Amino acid sequence: MSAVLSRALSILETLAASPEPTSLAAIADDLEIPRSATHRLLTELVAHGYVRQVREHGDYVLTTKVVSLGLTFLSSSGIVDTAQPILDRLAGLSGELVRLAIVDNDRLTWIAKSQGARKGLRYDPDMGMDARLSCTATGHAWMLTMTDERALALVSKQGFGSPKEYGPKAPTTVKALLEYLHAGRQRGYAMINEVFAKGMTAIAAPVRRRDQPALGVISIAGPLPRLDEKRMKELGPTLLSAANELAATSGASPLFANRY
Repeated sequence: MSAVLSRALSILETLAASPEPTSLAAIADDLEIPRSATHRLLTELVAHGYVRQVREHGDYVLTTKVVSLGLTFLSSSGIVDTAQPILDRLAGLSGELVRLAIVDNDRLTWIAKSQGARKGLRYDPDMGMDARLSCTATGHAWMLTMTDERALALVSKQGFGSPKEYGPKAPTTVKALLEYLHAGRQRGYAMINEVFAKGMTAIAAPVRRRDQPALGVISIAGPLPRLDEKRMKELGPTLLSAANELAATSGASPLFANRY
C-alpha cells in the first residue's frame, strides 16, 4: 500500500472514531503526519466527498458517503434481508436487543439489529462498530470457534481497551479471558454479565456451517434486571437455533456463498 493511500485511510479511520469535528492539527499530530501533507490529503478527501469542513477553514468531519458505500454493499449482498426475519423473531421471543455481526478478516462488525424491548430500558449500541473482542459476548462467541492461541493473538492485536471502554467485570488478563472462553465452549454460546457495560448482560452464538470458521455472530443483550443469568440460560437453546438457521440460509447471500 502506498504511503499516500495509507495516510488517507488513517485519516478516515481517525475521523470515524471521533463524533466531534477534528482540527487539522489534531489529525496531523495524532497520526504523526506533517501538517502540510495532512492538509493536502484532507483537501482531496473533501473534493471527493468523503470529508467536509464544519465551516470555512474549520474542523473536519466525515460525510455520510462512507456509510453509504457500506450500506450499499450490504444491501446488494442480501445478508441483511436474509437475516432480518430471524433477528426479528428472536427479538420478539426474547424481548431484548438482538444483533448480527459479521466476520471480515480479523474484524467483527455489527451490521443488523432488531429491538425487542417495547418499554423500559432499551439497550441499543451504534451499528457499524467493531466489537471489542475481550469484553463483548459477540467477541467471545467468535473466539469460541478458534484455538486459544488464535483468540489471544486477535485480542493482543486489538488490545483489552481502557477501563472506560468496558464494564466492572470485564476480563483484563489472559487467564481471566480464557476462563470465559472455556466456559463458553462447554455451553455452546458466550454469556457475560456486566462485562461490556455496568448493569448490562448478553449472550451470543457463532454463525457457522458445520466445523467451518464462523461467518458471524448473533447476540441478545439487555439490562441485568430483565436479562439475568437464569433468563440467559433459558434463551440459550433458542439463540443457538437461530444461529444454526442463519448459517443454513447464509448461502443465499453472495457475501457468504463462496466464503469457505
